[in-house]
Amino acid sequence: MGYTVITGASSGIGYEAALAFAARGKHLILAARRLDKLQELQKKILDQYPYIKVDVQSVDLTDIEQVYSFYESLADYELDTFINNAGFGHFGSIAEQDVNKITDMLHLNIEALTILSTLFVRDYEQAEGAQLINISSRAGYTVVGNAVTYSATKFYVSAFTEGLALELNEKGAKLQAKVLAPAATESEFAKRSLDVDQFEYEGNIQRYHTSKEMAACMLELYDSEKTVGIVDGKTFNFELKDPIFSHVRTSMK
Repeated sequence: MGYTVITGASSGIGYEAALAFAARGKHLILAARRLDKLQELQKKILDQYPYIKVDVQSVDLTDIEQVYSFYESLADYELDTFINNAGFGHFGSIAEQDVNKITDMLHLNIEALTILSTLFVRDYEQAEGAQLINISSRAGYTVVGNAVTYSATKFYVSAFTEGLALELNEKGAKLQAKVLAPAATESEFAKRSLDVDQFEYEGNIQRYHTSKEMAACMLELYDSEKTVGIVDGKTFNFELKDPIFSHVRTSMK
């Protein structure tokens, strides 16, 4: 059995996805900056599923050199699923946003995801059952006021992944590329986006999913033949869809 790689696994959707895939009997490679949190998760998984192999790596994917070295460290593993979950947001007007924070967000949400996706596709394009799941956002399909730069990064994730899925399909590749687009999800996302120590979703956010609920949605997407798993902005229901963005084929060679 191959390994499932999950970035940003120390909390939130990545953390719950690790538990969900472990329950499926999947071996795991979990990556994030906080090694102590990863080791706690590793122990929790092994206590419940002692037959699972769980490796953890501390890596800062805002550092592009570490992005490449992280992927190189996977060379001795046989992978079957790669989940680019690591990412963060920013709330605030464009003129007032922290440029250093935005730079890190661009490195993580766009560059790291693109590099890891590209390298995985190169190695596993013809691997039976292989899947690439990139985590976007509802904000990657609807621009969110006061979070424009973050929305733009997630529009990139959505467009890149949908385009990759179409390309793979046209080539007859065995690898499937998919995009998960959550709406508000209870996690550490709001704290980091707002640069606060504490944030309570209850009472501050009218509607939201838990990270465990979104991990279950990710499994629905994983099990399906659809490209997009997205939370409807009006009903808050989770829906599986074909590519949403319009696309054209090119005759250029």
